[in-house]
Amino acid sequence: MELALAPETLARWQFGTTTVYHFLFVPLTISLAALTAGLQTAWVRTNKEKYLRATKFWGKLFLINIAMGVVTGIVQEFQFGMNWSDYSRFVGDIFGAPLAFEALIAFFFESTFIGLWIFGWDKLPKKIHLACIWMVSLGTILSAYFILAANSWMQHPVGYRMNKERGRAELTDFWHVLTQNTALTQFFHTITAAFLVGGAFMVGIAACHLARKKHIPVMRTSLRLGLITVVISGLLTAVSGDQLGKVMFKQQPMKMAAAEALWDGQNAAPFSIFAYGDVSKGHNSVEVSVPGVLSFLADDDFHSYVPGINDINKAEQERFGPGDYRPNIPVAFWSFRWMIGFGMASFGLGILGLWLTRKKFMLPEAMRTGEDEVPRLVLFKTKALSPRLARCYWIVALWTLLFPLIANSWGWIFTEMGRQPWVVYGVLRTRDAVSPGVSQGEVLTSLIVFTVLYAVLAVIEVRLLLKYIKAGPPELTEDDLNPPTRIGGDHEDADRPMAFSY
Repeated sequence: MELALAPETLARWQFGTTTVYHFLFVPLTISLAALTAGLQTAWVRTNKEKYLRATKFWGKLFLINIAMGVVTGIVQEFQFGMNWSDYSRFVGDIFGAPLAFEALIAFFFESTFIGLWIFGWDKLPKKIHLACIWMVSLGTILSAYFILAANSWMQHPVGYRMNKERGRAELTDFWHVLTQNTALTQFFHTITAAFLVGGAFMVGIAACHLARKKHIPVMRTSLRLGLITVVISGLLTAVSGDQLGKVMFKQQPMKMAAAEALWDGQNAAPFSIFAYGDVSKGHNSVEVSVPGVLSFLADDDFHSYVPGINDINKAEQERFGPGDYRPNIPVAFWSFRWMIGFGMASFGLGILGLWLTRKKFMLPEAMRTGEDEVPRLVLFKTKALSPRLARCYWIVALWTLLFPLIANSWGWIFTEMGRQPWVVYGVLRTRDAVSPGVSQGEVLTSLIVFTVLYAVLAVIEVRLLLKYIKAGPPELTEDDLNPPTRIGGDHEDADRPMAFSY
């Protein structure tokens, strides 16, 4: 690689590293906010202690996660001005609008109500306090929507005009940017995948406690909620992914072809299970595939024509001029499979878990009297599953916690890498978006600093989560069980410290 391209390559590595790291927290934040709100709703409706304990437990993990997400997310916007100033100058009029809405509406909306929820346990009536966490959940979803609308514009630019005198793109239809089919389908897919992450997170942690025979009423409820969430969101993720694939086929055919290592266009195009080839020669040496499936995924027709990498590359050379318009084929191919594989594995384990817990629990007398410790595993009906198989499922369920996170990460790598060499598809190339005045040494230094800093933050995040996961749901006080009926409480005391949610 030429030395002149080194700052671009390093800037891409830095943005990719920080973005993937930040996105570990985003889906968990979105899903845990809604799941926590659902548990608190169950408590308000039934007044059962297990729902309140579950709300406080999962809410604590949610707050740890959202705090880390905010810290790592701030870095993303600074990079636009530092490493990608030509990009910011070129598309700032368009890209900045949804990001401004995200900050001014969604983020402040979210942060205001999260403060009320944290400090309002003994200050607000139950229903008003419950409304606060639902507003937080709505804020996280709105935030995701505006950011995805901005990213979707990079995938499929609409609602703009080129100002040739100023050399930049200018916004002409903000509503079109927000409501184009790319934004809508990508939002649907991302949100459903986020709930897959949250459901698996809940399943893994609940399984860990149940395997240790701890906090069984709370964790049994959490496990079932997590399993239901995994199955529903897994199914919706597959449906939304199919719709997004069809949109991608029409708007970015190169990405679709690269995802399947389809070098030459053909009718009844196959879905590749495994392929190994020579990128320089433009063909596969080894390929295991299922005929017609790719055509169906692209166009709902098992016999339709799907253009190949070589065909599309030649067409784009004629349209945009000489150059190589192929993304990194191995990365696109394998990231697509890892995204699907880990996602479907989570869905399958969710179905297995629901099947294993399908029958009414056979609870020993200790559980019926309300004790939290029992002498044996009680999740599964004894005749349905042996203790050895039960222990195997606990281990598998714990590992399931990681599968959707891996799938989400590879999904975003595929989305962004498959668009290359474009930063804005068909409009601005990545090499033309990097800051011209930033040296190789400066980008390398910031890359190293951020990598080390994020490693430290990862240690902090994991240790905090493990500490509170191990502690389990908190014990309840009288104030927890009897919150105020009016704002400010019925027994205000200026000298009493404000109660935190934990």
